[in-house]
Amino acid sequence: MPFALHYAQHISRLCERYAEVLADTGFDAVLLHSGSERVYFADDQHPPFKASGHFLHWLPVNRPEQMVLIMPGETPVYFQVIPPDFWYEQHITLEDWVAAAFERIPLQHSRDALPHLQRLLSTKNTDKAHLAFIGENTAFAETLGVAPSACNPTALVNALDYGRAYKSEYEVASIRKANRLALQGHTAARHAFEDGGSEYDIHMAYLQACGMLDDEMPYPTIVGLDEKAAILHYQNKRRSSGADSQVLLIDAGCRVNAYCSDITRTWTRPGTSELFKNLVEAMEALQTGLVARIRPGMPYPDLHRAAHEGITNILLGAGICRGSREALIEHKMSTLFMPHGVGHLLGIQVHDVGGRMKNASGEIQPPPEDYPTLRTTRMIETDQVFTVEPGLYFIPVLLNPERNTARGKLIDWEVVDAMTPLGGIRIEDNVRVTDTGVENLTRVLI
Repeated sequence: MPFALHYAQHISRLCERYAEVLADTGFDAVLLHSGSERVYFADDQHPPFKASGHFLHWLPVNRPEQMVLIMPGETPVYFQVIPPDFWYEQHITLEDWVAAAFERIPLQHSRDALPHLQRLLSTKNTDKAHLAFIGENTAFAETLGVAPSACNPTALVNALDYGRAYKSEYEVASIRKANRLALQGHTAARHAFEDGGSEYDIHMAYLQACGMLDDEMPYPTIVGLDEKAAILHYQNKRRSSGADSQVLLIDAGCRVNAYCSDITRTWTRPGTSELFKNLVEAMEALQTGLVARIRPGMPYPDLHRAAHEGITNILLGAGICRGSREALIEHKMSTLFMPHGVGHLLGIQVHDVGGRMKNASGEIQPPPEDYPTLRTTRMIETDQVFTVEPGLYFIPVLLNPERNTARGKLIDWEVVDAMTPLGGIRIEDNVRVTDTGVENLTRVLI
């Protein structure tokens, strides 16, 4: 189905959900604000703007000072703010299928929303005392007469955050397309790596293939050659030639209709250590095996534990660690080689909200004590979208302190020292949970 039909269904679903949540939390309406621009300290330049997730959930417009008013039973109202400023763009383009979902009120300044807000609320026999505001700029909300207690009210925000884990067909279609676009970039990046490109060259090849600017990406690309692949959020782009590099780890996504993809691949060149290439193959098999076991009703931490069981087996099988499997588990050896969680919720935000929420009331399910960095602790349920991204890295800052410990006696340091210059491995896909299993949104033909 085209985006138009999906989007209409998405807005209908949001209207129903918001009506329920507003009634449950005692509000008659809510104003969603996209956010306000800032300037760098002691400067007059603006950092790249990113609209708030709750606003983008309704409207894929990444511009400041935009607003959507939700009143149950009424068409959502879009306050489209375009200042008469000759320095900047004077037009906001809306697809017809987006515009059709809203009553649009054009404004020159965000403050001009006040009389329209009063008029619209009066038609529902309500007042600003029952209006909630969601957005960062609460000072602006107060100029509209919104009570401080109604700015980002905890009960309302918790319920909405919890519900964002369940994706509509429109959201899934957007993430699916963002995956296809990102895969084009990953293919171009791999070719640039094989041609001896630098990290900068590989990054630029990715952007060119996706047809996007840096500011349009969901997050800064991670392009790590060799030892830099062991830096989990490596953000630099070396210009030096990559002609002698053996390994590329690239973590990069795209954005479509404000929704993100988040894909990681690890590639090697001919002549790379056979052991390392075998590790890449083993990690690929582990990752696809983890995806295959996903089912509704499975606690997400169980998937994470399965990843660590797989890493433990790989460490033993490859000779990186020695001793019994039980000894490795007792010493939590896998956490030295995979210190991050196996994945996270994905949507408007790369690390989408609600990952550790137990329910819509906002109760938190903390991560297991052994795995404090796990971002998602929820029960896996139909229509959730999340990443599956096991990794195996040779990170000196984690491994070196263990060289003279009892734990370190289980490590073959000659193997580790040989692998450290090659960095590490991560394989990441984006998946949607179905009634019976999972749809891999990343492993598609492009």
